[in-house]
Amino acid sequence: MKKILLMILMLFFVQASNAEVFEAGVAIEHVPKALYGSWRVSAKLDKTNAHSIFKPQSLDFWSLSRVGDVIELDNPMTGATAEVLVQTVEGNIIVFSKKSPYDGNKILTDTVTIRLNGNEFSGINSLVLETFSLIDKRLIKTQTATYHIKGEKIAGESVIETSSIEEIQP
Repeated sequence: MKKILLMILMLFFVQASNAEVFEAGVAIEHVPKALYGSWRVSAKLDKTNAHSIFKPQSLDFWSLSRVGDVIELDNPMTGATAEVLVQTVEGNIIVFSKKSPYDGNKILTDTVTIRLNGNEFSGINSLVLETFSLIDKRLIKTQTATYHIKGEKIAGESVIETSSIEEIQP
């Protein structure tokens, strides 16, 4: 049961407990609007050093939206939600990541590199799960996996400009 839960959280980002606002490096306006919307995402394991932890394949849904200067990824199937950091935008190639605590003494870093092509994308999802000692916080173990991912857009865009939010509030 723990493995299934871990995989759901890993592939679709764990729920954020601390908001990570879009950071310096890439202006949010450079992120193609085609990224936003609902996606059906399939993943196939390419390589790992922990076959007992990472599933060989999966299918799920991502909903990517923008509110002001924050890009959020939601998984409507699991209820998980996270704010993501966009690291690179070069034309239709986008790299974004999320780093989250997991299970008390672990940190999951999830880095997604995709190439947008209309209503589809393809790319790589790299996962690093680090386990730290509960006693002295030193790194005990690093487990990694790389997945080939493909996405098909299910529904439109979701972009709310900051000025739109201010207009709605009294």
